[in-house]
Amino acid sequence: MVRRIYVEKKPGLRQEAQSLLRELRTVVGVSALEDLRLLNRYDAEGLDEAAFRRAVGTVFSEPQVDDVTAALPAGDCIAFGVEPLPGQFDQRADSAAQCIQLMTQGERPTVRAAKVYLLFGPLTAADAEAVKRYVINPVECREASLDLPESLAAEAAVPSDVETVTGFTALDRAGLEALLARLGLAIDLEDLTFLQAYFRDTEHRDPTLTEVRVVDTYWSDHCRHTTFSTHLDDIQIDDLNVQAAYQDYLAARVEVYGEEKAAKRPQTLMDIATIGAKYLKKQGQLPELDESEEINACSIRVPAQVDGKEQDWLLMFKNETHNHPTEIEPFGGAATCIGGCIRDPLSGRAYVHQAMRFTGCGDPRTPVADTLPGKLPQRKLAQTAAAGYSSYGNQIGLATGLVSEVYHEGYIAKHLECGAVVGAAPADHVRREVPAPGDVVILLGGRTGRDGIGGATGSSKSHNKQSLTTMASEVQKGNAPEERKIQRLFRDGNVTRLIKRCNDFGAGGVSVAVGELADGLDIDLDAVRKKYDGLDGTELAISESQERMAVVVAPENAEKFVSAAQAENLEAYPVAVVTASPRMVMRWRGRTIVDLSRDFLNTNGAVKHASVSVPDRSSVEFSIPAGNGETKTVKGAKFGVSFSGSLREMAASLRSASRRGLAERFDSTIGCGSVLMPFGGKFQRTPTQVMAALLPVLPGQETDQASVMAWGFDPDQMMEDPFFGAYTSVGVSLAKLVAAGADYRRAYLTFQEFFEKLRSEPERWGKPFAALLGALRAQLDFGRAAIGGKDSMSGTFNDLDVPPTLISFAIAPVKAGEVLSPEFKEAGHPVYAFGGSSSAEHLKETWEAFHDLHRQGKVKAAWAVENGAAEAVMKMSFGNSIGFVNDPQAGAPWWGPYPGMIVAELTEEVDLPCANRIGFTTAEPTITIGKDSASIEELLNLNESALEDVYPSRTPADPAPVPVLEAPAFTRSAPKAGTAKPKVLIPVFPGTNCEYDSARAVLRAGLTPQILVLNNQTPAKVAESAARFARAARESQILFLPGGFSGGDEPDGSGKFITAFLRSPQTADAVMDLLQNRDGLALGICNGFQALIKLGLVPFGEIRDTDASCPTLTYNVIGRHQSRIVRTRVASNRSPWLANAQVGDIVSVPISHGEGRFLCPPELLEQLAENGQIATQYVDLEGNPTMDIDGNPNGSVWAVEGITSPDGRVLGKMGHAERVGPGLYRNVPGNYDLGLFQAARAYFSI
Repeated sequence: MVRRIYVEKKPGLRQEAQSLLRELRTVVGVSALEDLRLLNRYDAEGLDEAAFRRAVGTVFSEPQVDDVTAALPAGDCIAFGVEPLPGQFDQRADSAAQCIQLMTQGERPTVRAAKVYLLFGPLTAADAEAVKRYVINPVECREASLDLPESLAAEAAVPSDVETVTGFTALDRAGLEALLARLGLAIDLEDLTFLQAYFRDTEHRDPTLTEVRVVDTYWSDHCRHTTFSTHLDDIQIDDLNVQAAYQDYLAARVEVYGEEKAAKRPQTLMDIATIGAKYLKKQGQLPELDESEEINACSIRVPAQVDGKEQDWLLMFKNETHNHPTEIEPFGGAATCIGGCIRDPLSGRAYVHQAMRFTGCGDPRTPVADTLPGKLPQRKLAQTAAAGYSSYGNQIGLATGLVSEVYHEGYIAKHLECGAVVGAAPADHVRREVPAPGDVVILLGGRTGRDGIGGATGSSKSHNKQSLTTMASEVQKGNAPEERKIQRLFRDGNVTRLIKRCNDFGAGGVSVAVGELADGLDIDLDAVRKKYDGLDGTELAISESQERMAVVVAPENAEKFVSAAQAENLEAYPVAVVTASPRMVMRWRGRTIVDLSRDFLNTNGAVKHASVSVPDRSSVEFSIPAGNGETKTVKGAKFGVSFSGSLREMAASLRSASRRGLAERFDSTIGCGSVLMPFGGKFQRTPTQVMAALLPVLPGQETDQASVMAWGFDPDQMMEDPFFGAYTSVGVSLAKLVAAGADYRRAYLTFQEFFEKLRSEPERWGKPFAALLGALRAQLDFGRAAIGGKDSMSGTFNDLDVPPTLISFAIAPVKAGEVLSPEFKEAGHPVYAFGGSSSAEHLKETWEAFHDLHRQGKVKAAWAVENGAAEAVMKMSFGNSIGFVNDPQAGAPWWGPYPGMIVAELTEEVDLPCANRIGFTTAEPTITIGKDSASIEELLNLNESALEDVYPSRTPADPAPVPVLEAPAFTRSAPKAGTAKPKVLIPVFPGTNCEYDSARAVLRAGLTPQILVLNNQTPAKVAESAARFARAARESQILFLPGGFSGGDEPDGSGKFITAFLRSPQTADAVMDLLQNRDGLALGICNGFQALIKLGLVPFGEIRDTDASCPTLTYNVIGRHQSRIVRTRVASNRSPWLANAQVGDIVSVPISHGEGRFLCPPELLEQLAENGQIATQYVDLEGNPTMDIDGNPNGSVWAVEGITSPDGRVLGKMGHAERVGPGLYRNVPGNYDLGLFQAARAYFSI
């Protein structure tokens, strides 16, 4: 029987509905829409009535914030529902089913979720259709029926046997063309002809359809880099700079390959992209380079001091784009961009600990009415992609240290969605061996579905206006909690040392992930576990369903590896065996459906040929500012965009606009390793230009070894001249590292290329050709190599092309204490511009001199110039509201880009030929450049207003008064018996991501953590986990519920996984025994606080059913995730947890949450204050409790940040007090030590 329920937020909490209503009225233009209501609809099957009623009140809804009805509300409105496409992963429904299973400890029920829209007002049919077009993306969802189904069981037809493409070997050219079109293949006619010849002349048979699809995947541009591997036969260069760089390339080839081999080796874009590293390696300039046959990610060796001893570490980094998937399905495409990025170094057995997001789109403020046919609105694309990337990264527990977005009309052709990640591992954790016959291939992680089928081939195609409706299955759906489990597993050196080779399930699914592991493989597709029935052999072979890994282990280690995976709540099972015969064989339902020669697969198809033509860019005329508002005409390469010479114009420009409203939705502190926050200064308004993080040592270990990473790229500059644009990308990325305190001589690079479809037009081929030569020239000039990269060569929509795009990502090792941040630190300091020439030799001398000054302690702040020195001093002033006045005797490139230049605040005057004093910092919060002057407040307001409508950072001020609470301790609870080293139980639920940070804080305080991973794969595993938890709780003194996104914070609410599990009698009894009978302590931070309050443990001190009269935590008023540093004031220290704090103490703390708004009925709120149960309040910079979003990030009533149980032994708080330590958050000053864990230890020390 199917049971249905509708859930709607209570009036006053309907931010999502109100936000959408505003968008539909103002952006979409449906002015007749008077009101809109949103309801979540849940259908459940496999539950009895009692279990369903329990689920309604604890899983599907929360009585404090939700209204529940069995039928749609009555009223004169237009109603329609939206549901995921069949076969697409639905995290909301999946989490609901898992939560219910945890609650009942029985079989997992079937749950389907939909969102129902109720539209009110005198709407026409066209109005309703406009709303549907805006909210329904046909790539991922569809309109849902409003009728109650009889059953939720999916009726999967038994798939037919894989067909043989009969007559394939005899087809003529017209027949091959027809087959190419009918199958929608990504390979071209020459490849198909080459495939035909192989089967006709070598295999002497027709291929199966699976073989055709597998080859199409293997040979797609995405997998084999077809465009980059094309032979360049006819090269015409009319630009002298490009011609000189081309001669350097030819000379480097001779040096690397030898004269005879260089003469025979084809010239390709790939060769230009990789020759720099080969040449510099031969010159001995890349001593840290780590090389292996596995190609997982860029890797260098870094010596690190860990607990005072030197260890050899591998530092890995990788960049990747998901442009095509994000263009057609922004949330899933961007989510799996970061998911895929993570899996590359993860497959290299590194723990991925930091990410950078770099995106490009058209102006997101463009009205929806101006959207091109077949395209999503730029605003919706940009917002939804940001939500997808941040959702996945935040859930998996990855600190996003830098979020950047560039705007150019060319990206309307195709959105640029690029991620870059950094991972690291002790070198002795990584074993790399060639698989031997008999070795076992184990598939690890998620199950296989239809999502992502054709992703590799789809991303290799250019697109037209039909793409939105024809490419639904190509976009993978991410499941971050599942990938988090793999990260945990691979952090264990005892596990990773079992792995000979590993591949992630990116493009191509089983056929590529397993198929590339060894030359000879026998793959059993029947062993591949499915999300649902009905998949045929071809789908099993090429599905790119996410969160899966393929590993090779020796047969004697297979059982040990599978057991270790199961301990992490992961499925793992053998799917293939390595064979001596160099063929890839796949079997399905007792029949061989793929049997291909490895040598044939490795040919990568027919050789492609192209011609190149590079025009003379030096003859291009353009205008530059000449001063006094005038311009002059010059010839040559243009360095990007110049402002006219106005501080206000620059501050309000889209190019310079603050991205804070975008960046703050990304968790920047998870992992307890962020050396810099994305925005610095006491006001947190100066953006950083790099991300910096400590190496991810295990809890109980300490290190000060860090890395910094930056990017360089300017789309306008690349449009003007791809050669100089790419050269500048490299130079700017290195300059940013230098400005952050790193030594550019230890830097390594990786590139991201994104170009239009090149077709067979020499002028189009000339763009990436010139760009790569520019990047090569920069590598040779600066002596730093690109040791990796990724290309995407399909940036075309009809006749619209993306701008030539070559992004340089640069990374370097550094000590945490050496990292510089860009915000001005103190008034009265001189400000210098370092660098006056764009020549590489001058820049290298400048950077080395700057680095020497930094090592002498004379540099306080630095900014690598991108859009002029005026922008530099403006951005540097925002963080601490320290002003600047220029030196009238000194000139500077105030209004245009000057690649490689660094603006720096120094402690004293210096006399260096490469440094020019341009002004001074001032106590007056004003920026003055010549006759142009403006207050910092005005400039900041202009700067943040430019994108405020797209990426909000402000909310209307709440006028409610906020009391200053004071409840000092007279006495505190004490245990009946002490213990020298209390045990702390830290349970790990699916979606928990703060267990390492929590264990680290516990260990630093001298406590003993026990991390307990809960398994919910089967009812028996759930029951076993409950028993293990109960035993561990009875042996512990403290229960610590850590932060994260248990169950992905679904269904529509946080902490439900934890509460469902802890409400079972066995676990609830153990928790209450700990607290009531053994005087134990309990702590919940963020997601853990959400669970405590929904269980009733705070503020009532016991697990109880909650109702509308109870407090809760709900969505932030701003309607998105918030991540930054906040200041909290201790309002009561009556809890044992706060014994080391005094009432009135101000403590800074990182926050990262989407549901942190504390709500409480007024009478209960007064009672909590009277009892001293309100532990901490959010405060402003003056230390006053506040409702302003700058201080109170979620809109909590009375600015409540943390509360306790009546006796104080249970504490729940939103701020991550566990994410503190030496070397962190160097650009945001504050006292970060609340002393929670030291106080807990002292509590038991009687």
